[in-house]
Amino acid sequence: MRHNEGYVNHEIEHGIATIEFFHPSSNALPAAILADLAKTINDIGIDSRVKVMILRSAGDSTFCSGASFDELMAITNEAEGKKFFSGFAHVINAMRKCHKLIIGRVQGKAVGGGVGIIAATDYAIASDVASVKLSELAVGIGPFVVGPAVERKIGVSGLSQLAIDATGWRSAEWAKRHGLYSEIHSTKLELDDAVTSLAEKLAQSSPQAMAQLKKVLWHGTENWDVLLSERAAISGQLVLSDFTRNAIQKFKTKSAK
Repeated sequence: MRHNEGYVNHEIEHGIATIEFFHPSSNALPAAILADLAKTINDIGIDSRVKVMILRSAGDSTFCSGASFDELMAITNEAEGKKFFSGFAHVINAMRKCHKLIIGRVQGKAVGGGVGIIAATDYAIASDVASVKLSELAVGIGPFVVGPAVERKIGVSGLSQLAIDATGWRSAEWAKRHGLYSEIHSTKLELDDAVTSLAEKLAQSSPQAMAQLKKVLWHGTENWDVLLSERAAISGQLVLSDFTRNAIQKFKTKSAK
């Protein structure tokens, strides 16, 4: 699925579905990309040809820079705000409810919603330069929608460190130590070899056993359809504040220089 800017593509080979997303703004996630990601994950989740999924982004640098600032600035009311942030909720819930295990391939830095996407994978393999940051508080919002996914992986303490120090990067080693990453590798070749090796092993495993394992791993999240919608409403309200408008504009001005 291609757009004027960016795409979500997928291919299926030997029981392995590889989903790739791209946006020219450092793999940001505008509403259209989020909607396509959720739909693709839902569709592949019920495809009997697929035993395991790999989720990746394009390019060799940033994995995901989070929400699209252009779209955040275009929000004019709470309903529009909730709808935009619900895009992240739909992706996370699609990943949560999918019966297939999802391997995350993280080649570079992740910010905000990108950290939430990583947290919603079942096994994340990353580059040693794949540092993470939850920057939402710095622009007057907060990681409300992605917070439950991040907390599930790294606990309340880890989430609070990322959420409160909203301008500070945490290293890939920090992310691995706290459980966000399962493995980190020093070269792109090693990263891809590790992702491929695990995917091929899982493609030979019992689909029924993997589906039951995923159900066990995600136990306790059955209320997330409601919870993440409520969190999207909070973010949708806060994004309208003067603080957020000014903070995003300052960031955009600084980035343009």
